[in-house]
Amino acid sequence: MIELGGQTQPEQPAGDLIKDVTEANFMQDVVEASMQAPVIVDFWATWCGPCRTLTPMLEQAVTKAKGAVTLAKIDVDQNQRLAQALAQQGLPLQSIPTVVAFVKGRPVDLFQGAVPQSELDAFIKRAIEAAGGDASNGLDDAVAAAEEMLAEGAAEDAAQTFAAILQEDPEHAAAYGGLVRAHIALGDLEQAEAILNGAPVQISKSPEVEAAHAQLELKKQAAGVGPVGELTAKVEADPDDLQARFDLAKALHASGQVQEAVDELLELFRRDRDWNDGAARAQLFTIFDALKPNDPVVLHGRRKLSSMIFA
Repeated sequence: MIELGGQTQPEQPAGDLIKDVTEANFMQDVVEASMQAPVIVDFWATWCGPCRTLTPMLEQAVTKAKGAVTLAKIDVDQNQRLAQALAQQGLPLQSIPTVVAFVKGRPVDLFQGAVPQSELDAFIKRAIEAAGGDASNGLDDAVAAAEEMLAEGAAEDAAQTFAAILQEDPEHAAAYGGLVRAHIALGDLEQAEAILNGAPVQISKSPEVEAAHAQLELKKQAAGVGPVGELTAKVEADPDDLQARFDLAKALHASGQVQEAVDELLELFRRDRDWNDGAARAQLFTIFDALKPNDPVVLHGRRKLSSMIFA
């Protein structure tokens, strides 16, 4: 057993830590597995010289972490459809080796090319920290208390607590995201946006800050949506009116019908995935980012979207 971020982590056999991943098990061994612990994904090919140098170093670094992270190796030549689909979603897979850290279902960090062992160790450390490991100075308990305040509707008290935490640790991503969400709950969207714009670069792409950004974007969208009833009637009258379907999805989300909004966006994507420069997929990712990674709406929606992308 080892200690990580104040919690006891069980050691795992190397076979569980390092896996060859294909399109068939990508969702299970990367996306879903990263809900529990960071997954380092090594995109490689047999003809790639730097890959032959980097992969053993990655395996060594992951093994040294003793269960805090796992390694998924993906041969891009044998999984071309998967690589193309991930590239369409924004991963820069034009050159290899490319190494991506997945945390809570999303890529949070990456590098390309062979790097020294010290940089690999630092990369893995950042992935662990992004997943909530290495808790700093016991502040996570205070964050949990502030989150409880926010859930109970005491947004002002939550904002004050998050702000106090950030005075102790200005780069505490969970507290930073919480402060933004507290101001969203207070209806002060300008202040929420100002806080986001001032996020330290070290945490600006963290899952907590990205989630707060997505929630702010959705809240701003809600101000301009039309009535759900009118938009529903419009879509029923003309199912191919994709703009009306997109507007309906936004209206449904604004009214708290998140699953229904996701369903409409998935149907829009099924009808025309490229409509309005891929607006349906972008809106789905915004909704997914705003929710907790293990939310059933996220898990089901991501799985269904992936099945359509790979179809």
